[in-house]
Amino acid sequence: MQALPDGEAEISLVVRLPWEDVARLGQEAGRLAAQMQRPVTLDEAVSNRLRSTRPAAAHARPGAEQPAATAAPGGAGVTSLPRISGTA
Repeated sequence: MQALPDGEAEISLVVRLPWEDVARLGQEAGRLAAQMQRPVTLDEAVSNRLRSTRPAAAHARPGAEQPAATAAPGGAGVTSLPRISGTA
């Protein structure tokens, strides 16, 4: 984990994705690039997707119970990403 000057943190990790998910990230990067009128990396597309689709944090709600973490057999992996709607 690394602290960034803007007050956020950066975590580096390796995630195995099916090619279909990589293609959807490419579509997301293309859509963002058109919107921002500059090149966008897949990293930026992932960050944007995570920021726009993450649910409200359970720990931020007082008195909320947090569900127990469960892992799939053989480790937890990302099997799919949220579908991207719209066009670039």
